[in-house]
Amino acid sequence: MKAELEKNPDLANRITRFQFRDIRPKAASEINDLSDASVLLGHSKEGITERVYRRIGAIAKPSK
Repeated sequence: MKAELEKNPDLANRITRFQFRDIRPKAASEINDLSDASVLLGHSKEGITERVYRRIGAIAKPSK
């Protein structure tokens, strides 16, 4: 790793701890229209978007 070769242990440590996160479920869940979400994610069928990426739960009222 380049950071290790350049003797930068702090940067090397930060690079090894970095994690990629998939934001597609969030995007698919925030778009109300399922067909728009499918187009955004590049799916040919809306069922794939709904089954795999949509994560919409019940809406709860805030507690006191």
